[in-house]
Amino acid sequence: MRNLLKTVCLAAVVSSVSVAANAEEYRIGTASVGGAFFPVGQSISNLVNKYAGDDLSMVPIVTQGSVQNPRLVAAGEVELGITSANLAADAVNGTGPYKDDPMELKALGPLHPSVLHMVVPANSDIKSFADLRGKRIAVGPAGGGTLGFLNNIMPVYDMTLDDITPSFLSYGDGFSQLSDGNVDAALALSGYPAAAVMQAGASTDLRMITMDPDKLATILEQNPAYSTFQIPTDVYDMPEEATVLGVTNMLVVRSDMSADVAERIASAIYDHLDEFAAENANAAQIDKARAASLAIDLHEGAAAYFAQ
Repeated sequence: MRNLLKTVCLAAVVSSVSVAANAEEYRIGTASVGGAFFPVGQSISNLVNKYAGDDLSMVPIVTQGSVQNPRLVAAGEVELGITSANLAADAVNGTGPYKDDPMELKALGPLHPSVLHMVVPANSDIKSFADLRGKRIAVGPAGGGTLGFLNNIMPVYDMTLDDITPSFLSYGDGFSQLSDGNVDAALALSGYPAAAVMQAGASTDLRMITMDPDKLATILEQNPAYSTFQIPTDVYDMPEEATVLGVTNMLVVRSDMSADVAERIASAIYDHLDEFAAENANAAQIDKARAASLAIDLHEGAAAYFAQ
């Protein structure tokens, strides 16, 4: 099947590592170019091309993001996908956005956390999530993970998407619109620092908005896969440290992937985390030990690697 990617932009990136002409090409589903998943996928591809063997190569694919990636993997459109722990569990269980459509997926390993950036100009009168009511909001691409978070946050505030004017834009475009004043706030579920936020902050003073402590506690209770993270002021040169919602990201593959291939890909990535982090700042936040407590079962090949 090749139909799902008809609405997805393919992006084969020229690797700094030479690849054998007869290598079997594997694809990793990432997200829009302005978010954190795409450069993470680029770095993973470089590591696989360098260390997984001459008969295997990898390219990053631009997709609609963490919601779509499990579907693309399950359909064989891509061989690996980056998604969040809560969405991986939903995909396997046939719940959430995958209701009644359980998928035969396994985990390849943990990645960095993604946090919900909720950003406004520093001089905005929007102070908290409740103030988004009636505002123009860039909510990320239609298939991305930001909407999944919104769908869990809004009911706690007695809100729905009808209470805002959403713009379904890539993170890069959404934060560009924020800088231009065409939206009042821009949201992005992304690792940090996120390129889109950095670019917007270069021309506009920005600030994170907050959630009421009691509302935040309710959201965490209702969504066990969520956690809170602290974003230091120096990450985006913002006036205050921000407490934000987030979730651990992970790599998913089809259950029927070759155990040898899965183990080789895992080894190429997790044996070289220092090199990964030197190329991509998000990789410095990867905790290899989280492989033992992911939201879905490890693929047998990955399990063999992490058991070493």
